Amino acid sequence: MLQTSYIALRSLCASGAVAAMCLSLNAEVRVTGRVSSDTGTPVPNAAVVIREASSRDRFRTLTDPTGAFSAALSTPGNYFVTGEANGYFALKEQAIALAAGDNELNLTMAPIREFADAMDVHATTSTVELDTTHHQEILSGAQLLNVPFPAAQSLKNAMRILPGVVQDSRAGIHAAGGSEEQALYLLDGFNVGDALTGRFESRLGIEAVQSMAIETGNYPAEYGKAAAAVLSLDTKTGDDRVRYSATNFVPGIENRKGWRLGSWNPRFNVSGPVRRGRIWFSDSLTGQYDQTVIRELPPGQDTSTSLRYENFSKFQANLTPRNILTGGFLATTWWAELAGLGPLDPPQTTTDRRNRQWFGYAKDQIYFSEGSLIEFGYAANRTFARLTPQGDGLYLFTPDGRQGNYFVHGRQDAARDQILANAFLPSFHFLGAHQLKTGMDLDRLGYSQDIRRTGYEYVGAGQIPVRRAVYQGNGVLSQAGFETSAYVQDSWRVRTDVLVDAGLRWDWASLLRSWSASPRAGVAWSPPGLRDTKISGGFAVTRDAPNLILFTRPMDQHQVAFLYPPYGQPDVPLTSLFYNPGRNFSSPENTNWTAAIDRRILSGVFVRLEALRRHGSGGLTYFPSPASSPGQTIYALGNRRSDSYDSTGITVRQNLAREYGWMASYTWSRARSNTVIDVTTDDPAVVNANMGPVAWDAPHRLLGWAYLPTFWKNWAIASLSEYHTGFPFSVLNELGTVIGPPDAHRFPNFFELNLSLERKFEFRGQRWAGRAGFINITNHRNYNVVNNDINSPRFMAYAGGQSRAFNFRIRWLGKL
Repeated sequence: MLQTSYIALRSLCASGAVAAMCLSLNAEVRVTGRVSSDTGTPVPNAAVVIREASSRDRFRTLTDPTGAFSAALSTPGNYFVTGEANGYFALKEQAIALAAGDNELNLTMAPIREFADAMDVHATTSTVELDTTHHQEILSGAQLLNVPFPAAQSLKNAMRILPGVVQDSRAGIHAAGGSEEQALYLLDGFNVGDALTGRFESRLGIEAVQSMAIETGNYPAEYGKAAAAVLSLDTKTGDDRVRYSATNFVPGIENRKGWRLGSWNPRFNVSGPVRRGRIWFSDSLTGQYDQTVIRELPPGQDTSTSLRYENFSKFQANLTPRNILTGGFLATTWWAELAGLGPLDPPQTTTDRRNRQWFGYAKDQIYFSEGSLIEFGYAANRTFARLTPQGDGLYLFTPDGRQGNYFVHGRQDAARDQILANAFLPSFHFLGAHQLKTGMDLDRLGYSQDIRRTGYEYVGAGQIPVRRAVYQGNGVLSQAGFETSAYVQDSWRVRTDVLVDAGLRWDWASLLRSWSASPRAGVAWSPPGLRDTKISGGFAVTRDAPNLILFTRPMDQHQVAFLYPPYGQPDVPLTSLFYNPGRNFSSPENTNWTAAIDRRILSGVFVRLEALRRHGSGGLTYFPSPASSPGQTIYALGNRRSDSYDSTGITVRQNLAREYGWMASYTWSRARSNTVIDVTTDDPAVVNANMGPVAWDAPHRLLGWAYLPTFWKNWAIASLSEYHTGFPFSVLNELGTVIGPPDAHRFPNFFELNLSLERKFEFRGQRWAGRAGFINITNHRNYNVVNNDINSPRFMAYAGGQSRAFNFRIRWLGKL
């Protein structure tokens, strides 16, 4: 039994005053150990609980970055040990015997897999851990597979089931109120965002993902180039067992304006050892055939098709028990015909598209004693896109929608090379325990294009032209950028119930020609007497990454417009030019304030209340320059953009045995900007006042999902429900000018309920899972297209959106 005097002495050690002497005191039992995965990868921040068998007294600690932990107990005897970590099946109450003196205890934890080998396993932590001061929401790969969302093969669509992530009416992803490019997208620790735009455009099979996480607020200084959030994807690694699975390998039939071959998304996965105990591999192959049927278009003109191929391969090699080499390679190819087909966009207005990406990386990690490690890595990302219109005619904006041929034709190539190095320094004690992490990041970005634009025309009532625009200049250009950054982060455990995080980051970008500093700080406290409660808050300065495409506009083609009566004279050209002053720009700055309360209220039921305020200033945007003159508008690049985001929310979740669980959340939010509509060469909208809600602003949002067992063995029910305020949109006149404030109108409120029933079964020595259900079972009209031409007889007519659809999925999960 742990004596009261010993507990008091341990509390003194935790205070930091004599911490260096803690383990050398006269404890009869000293335990050191390490928590690792089944492939030898250390598991950091794992909770290890050692409980004496004859009492309720227990010792609790967290592992360091190398997975190591230590404990000092008063008496030898029989104990129970529990190990818990996010993303791993928990080890519950494992019996151990501890002798007097030194004991070594190594724990092996299995990553969460969809079909557990054992029936009585738990994929949950049972307590609120004091391991971070910022918010992190994690979904396992099994949960991603279990939640029924539309287009279930798309990882981008899966992101919307994370609280704090919204998918707009154009399928764009927005985390913590930011634009798509204001998030940092990581794949196994490397930046996988598009080198040109910063957005997430990569395609990765759901089965390849081990976990997906979002971090907001005062996230660590290790993460830069993201004003709003960090979205991380960790992929699966093979183990000593050969595993394989296949999903949707048989095409289905759908009734969409008649029976037809439906969209087909076969997926195949295999993993296992190359050399048992040393080298492992995994491979995920996805094919995709999509048919998009537009209800509002006539037969023969209502269908677009696309083909996609994706493959992701990964390996892990344990060169030594303390030296682990990992690598991965992602390749995708996409062909699409009549891309952009929609209720207001008939076939002649669409484009044929060809996209390719390859992304490869390698990382070497070396672990030392006392919680120290170093890692080095390199990643390369290459993307190619070609866009071909259906003809060379003018693109027409009419009161009833678009006509003619799209006006942009060409190709784009982008590249990023990234080198990173990180180090956890040996832990030390000074007024508490400190764990320092430091590192650096070097990036080279490149972009080239060969684009030719024809022109477009706005047509009023009676097919009378009111505005025409053509393009002049050369659309062939290239742009390069270099970025470097460094950071230091300290995790300071003042005592067992108080954690302080503090960090500082430095960034330099050749496009900005300036350095910037970004401090971060946070504190978390577990109040005495309130077990499983954490109160946390923090402050952070985060910064937008410079966007390559923003700096290419002055080098690109420029627009020359002509107005027709009664708006102007067709022989008077109106030129629009983009101008880069070429001076040093300041890095856009965002201040983040966060506060949260986490508490476990019932067995495995966790509640989180949180508030976030972010204010961005000095964002880069183009604005009308004083150098403009009649007949010539010059848009100059400058630090003129301001954004704001405020949110409060509550999330309740419970993870049950195996992969079962549920989550429900409500979020109130407000997202505003003084640059609602980004003025570009290709965007024909004319904006006078540009302040208002952003296009993904949804003040009220309810989100919930569940994957629960039923009364019948091996049967489960899966659901996803979402309600949110309709997204805003702007109203234009026949000239293409925004009428009134931008985004002053909203789509009808969104509601979607998806329900599926799934059965897992065995057949001929193999595991199988069959699922059937409905997407948008209520058939609520979640419109995503509107006729916003105020001069159109069909003004405010809504269309598009996901209608009710029957969904069937069959999965082959391999041998028993």
